[in-house]
Amino acid sequence: MVKKILAKSYLWLILLLLYAPILLLVFFSFTDTTTIGTWNGFSFKPYQNLFGNKDIMTALKNTVILALTAGVASTILGTVGAIGIFYSSRRSKTAINAMSQIPVVNAEIVTALSLRILFAFFNIKLSFLTLLIGHVVLTVPFVVLSILPKLQQMDNNVYEAALDLGATPSRALWSVLIPQIAPGIIAGFILALTLSLDDYIITAYTRSDSFSTISTIVEGAVRIRGLSNAYRALTTLIFLAVLGILITMNIMAGKKKAKLERKL
Repeated sequence: MVKKILAKSYLWLILLLLYAPILLLVFFSFTDTTTIGTWNGFSFKPYQNLFGNKDIMTALKNTVILALTAGVASTILGTVGAIGIFYSSRRSKTAINAMSQIPVVNAEIVTALSLRILFAFFNIKLSFLTLLIGHVVLTVPFVVLSILPKLQQMDNNVYEAALDLGATPSRALWSVLIPQIAPGIIAGFILALTLSLDDYIITAYTRSDSFSTISTIVEGAVRIRGLSNAYRALTTLIFLAVLGILITMNIMAGKKKAKLERKL
């Protein structure tokens, strides 16, 4: 009985530490005050300030465009890379798989500085393209690691059977292989999207001065003039958007699982 109470207490403590700051952020995004932690009555003024701030809205638009572009590019490259790794020889697979995990465990500042030096060496001017390359380099390994387990779980005999029955490799790829690993592809895209939305270090080292994102504009506000209540509204909306994506994914996964169970 005591162990059960302690286990539940520990669980609630962990949940409190994880989510209490976020819930407080959401709570204080509905009050018109510049002092963090001070309640000045319920108000939508922070959200009005947010949508009326051109700098923040421009940064938000840039961030969404960058994240979607990097997410799509990383998903395509990561899917091709994961399939290539899976069908490589055992020795090559081990070596390539190990190399693909290095960027995941490597310090992000190392990757960012390496990219900055690379662009300077080839005299490449910092632009949206260099920023996109940086985000793709950051997120591709995570897409690969999301898809490889699905490739290992799939029934490869189905793909081979499709080829034996006359399907071309491209037809078998799109009709048989891709549907089997689709959950991993979707998970990889969502992961790449959220990593790109959240990134600051890669962005700071690979962007041009004229291109701002949410992470850079928030950092600048904290360092120079302090955060206005519009930023609390902004981060609340970002949190709710991510929460909505996760809920949608869980609902879709639950429906798919129930459908498979009915077939069995």
